[in-house]
Amino acid sequence: MRISGGAARGIPLRAPKGVDLRPAMDRLRQGVFSSLGARVVGARFVDLFAGTGSYGLEALSRGAAGGVFVERHRATVAALRENLAAVCRSAGRSDEGVRIAAADTLTWTPAAHEAADLVFIDPPFAEIPTVGARVLERCAAMLRDPASGIVVFEMPGEVEVSSPGWRCTNRIGQGRGQPTCCFYVRT
Repeated sequence: MRISGGAARGIPLRAPKGVDLRPAMDRLRQGVFSSLGARVVGARFVDLFAGTGSYGLEALSRGAAGGVFVERHRATVAALRENLAAVCRSAGRSDEGVRIAAADTLTWTPAAHEAADLVFIDPPFAEIPTVGARVLERCAAMLRDPASGIVVFEMPGEVEVSSPGWRCTNRIGQGRGQPTCCFYVRT
């Protein structure tokens, strides 16, 4: 798994040994960032269930101003720190404005200055039926401007997540049995 575009294109991302992760596929991330286009440049993000940090790191490589990675597993946080350092070094930027929060997504709350333009959600697929709608609901409080913010939620193609006040405007990916990404906006 590598960064697929921007200043750190080609940088490999490290995953911790012995931790069951399902990193976002390069091809799917490319589709997500092609769809987001220029919205990424200068944006702030929150990467929930960050894992290796692939979504947030891709955003940094493509010009995002900064953001917060939220990950609860200690070994995964250590790998994420290494990935962040490698991407920042390759992109020729500091990690100023970027933070890793070692916390549970379901209880974490951003500081006021950490409000985001983009929220990436990539939970373990088995947890989506129990936490998906709740996490999506909490995203409104994470956005700087809920009317213009976008939430990108990775889930299997056969899964639908809905929450009052949110509408899926786009879904990319291969469909049933494969990872897809839904783009949500406030209604």
